[in-house]
Amino acid sequence: MAETAHQLRLLRFGDFEADLRSGELRKAGVRLKFGGQPFQVLSILLEQPGEVVTREELQKRLWPDTFVDVDHNLNTAINKIREALGDSAERPRFVETLPRRGYRFIGELEAPVQPVAGTVIEPVITVEPARGSRSRPRWWKVAAGALFISVVALTTVVAYRWHQEQRPQEQAALTAVPFTALSEEAISPAFSPDGSRIAFAWNGDPAHGVKGFDLYVKALGSETLLRLTQHPSESISPAWSPDGTQIAFQRLSGGDSGIYVVPALGGPERKLRSTGIPSDNFSWFSWHSLALISWSPDGKWIAFADRAPGEEYGRIYLLSTETLETKQVPISPKCVGEGMPAFSNNGEYLAYWCFLSENGEAVLQTLPIRGSQPKTIPPSRRFPNGLTWSADDEKLFYSLISIANGTTTSELSQVTVANGSTKQLAFAGGAMLPAVSARNGELAYSSLSTSLNIWRRDLLHPESPAVELMPSSRAQFDAQYSPDGKRIAFGSYRSGIQGVWISADDGSNLVQISNPNEESGSPQWSPDGNKIVFDSPRDHGKIYVADVGEGKPRRLVTNISGIRPHWSRDGKWIYFSSNGPDKTGLYRCPAAGGKALALSQDTDGLVAQESFDGKTVYFASSTARTVLRKVSLRALPGTASEGGDGLPRVNNAGVWALSPGGIYFVPADAPRSLRYFDLATRQVRPIFEVDKFFGSGLSVSPDGRWILYTLVGDVNSDIMLVNHFQ
Repeated sequence: MAETAHQLRLLRFGDFEADLRSGELRKAGVRLKFGGQPFQVLSILLEQPGEVVTREELQKRLWPDTFVDVDHNLNTAINKIREALGDSAERPRFVETLPRRGYRFIGELEAPVQPVAGTVIEPVITVEPARGSRSRPRWWKVAAGALFISVVALTTVVAYRWHQEQRPQEQAALTAVPFTALSEEAISPAFSPDGSRIAFAWNGDPAHGVKGFDLYVKALGSETLLRLTQHPSESISPAWSPDGTQIAFQRLSGGDSGIYVVPALGGPERKLRSTGIPSDNFSWFSWHSLALISWSPDGKWIAFADRAPGEEYGRIYLLSTETLETKQVPISPKCVGEGMPAFSNNGEYLAYWCFLSENGEAVLQTLPIRGSQPKTIPPSRRFPNGLTWSADDEKLFYSLISIANGTTTSELSQVTVANGSTKQLAFAGGAMLPAVSARNGELAYSSLSTSLNIWRRDLLHPESPAVELMPSSRAQFDAQYSPDGKRIAFGSYRSGIQGVWISADDGSNLVQISNPNEESGSPQWSPDGNKIVFDSPRDHGKIYVADVGEGKPRRLVTNISGIRPHWSRDGKWIYFSSNGPDKTGLYRCPAAGGKALALSQDTDGLVAQESFDGKTVYFASSTARTVLRKVSLRALPGTASEGGDGLPRVNNAGVWALSPGGIYFVPADAPRSLRYFDLATRQVRPIFEVDKFFGSGLSVSPDGRWILYTLVGDVNSDIMLVNHFQ
């Protein structure tokens, strides 16, 4: 390790300044909330710019004499460094990852500023790890003897003040305010060309007595709504004509689905073309995403997504507003489908999402209007559900869906088109379907909130009414029967933070078993009913085991981070999924802790469930619209999994459960149905239908009489507005 005792304590790179003595990181002169182990790791990398610092070297410096959590702690520190520096692993500017080796600081350090005469150089304080404790790093060592600056030259003071004044100040925190305050769901905002009005869809007007979305316009600063359509639909997504006189929209409504136009001040709507997007095959956020359209700045084209007859995936088409003829945009061979088109404000490009697989992985592509080949903007992302250009066309704003532990959240991000650098935009609540005004750069988006509730139904009499258990205004999900059927473990936000709770089988006697201050979920009972294993999804996942009698969770000590744990039938193993930066896929480790072994060669498996005979493990191949697969336990470790055998395709990874003779599941093509797959006959039979979507969690009582499931309850969404966004 290079000796740093004679270096200056301030290291500057880009807009950042690291004070190695005080342990502070500043950006443009503003102190960031960044310290602890991440700062220590950054300091070590800064000591050797351009050189590889191995993971072993970092371990010796920071976590000596430890085995547990070194990889996890280091990965967490690197992620926090990149977050603070606005860096990315795929296109690094400062910290580069060398797989299986270590890390390297690749930024350009400014030359040290030499002190004026009479100024004493303060030595850098080197980072020393805590010994005997991996959770409390030792304080920075203080150099022996205090050295004081006897003379400070006036030129130094003047230079410092000038330097500070030249640095741009940190961007003020962005504040979103409600543009709508309506009941039910207001979604899919679109700014008028002059930025004075927003068109959006709303389903809260009870005048027709039929629930569905219609098109509305509301001016900024006004509470007056102008209703433009009278046809409640599954979804509507608008786009303004360049002159602001008309609004085009795609309607999803069975046989009435299509592209329409309506006068912006009111009048009869006119259908331009029918479309074939099957809205009943998609979840809430997919409907509205697939309906997104864009009107070209020259007024000649409307871009939209559609699924041709016989095709499984959607493609992007251009509809001529003059002739009503359509043409398909050039197809990239790597795209299984495209969606969510957006014309740039200068009319030179069409951006859209290119889906790389049915599992939701996608990349952004920009297609030159007068060119032929699209340009890909890496890296890939999962579950996008919105896209719009910045007013200056230098950035693209988009929203991403996250599905975890029965809850669906969404967040906004931006990507710079020129270099692919990304940045997450922090707003409270689920932010999705963004729109930016081309005139003044203001941002609007849909803010989503949902409720999830746990229900019980009699499988012997599925026609009987279901009973809601543990009613709560907060989301609850992933309910699991205990082995004796007398208790239920479930995830809940009833305390304000997602946690794991236990109740009696009728929903009474509620007790929280997880740490009330740490986010937790995905509970599963041990075969003897004495313990519960669950996860904490932060920092790529941590797994805990809690004794039901004691109620004190302990960390499962293993070498790989994980989520969605499940117990083996004999209680000796715990299966889990890893989504860490270095290792992904399915693993199992001893129930008492220890080294984890790969379960299969699949890299995106979730929710491993062991068969009742203990010979096979079934799992979901991905998070959404997934295929069930299986792997033989005799062929471990790391064997190839099997599909086939007619195993069903389920709507998402959290809506299937093994029983002794088969699999209860929610099918991908019927997300409001519960069905049963018989493992012996390979036949599927219907169980019951519901009028809402299923959330995460299915569990059958040990006697096969009852089933627990989650339903998505009320969905609420408002349009939020961010002034002075750009």
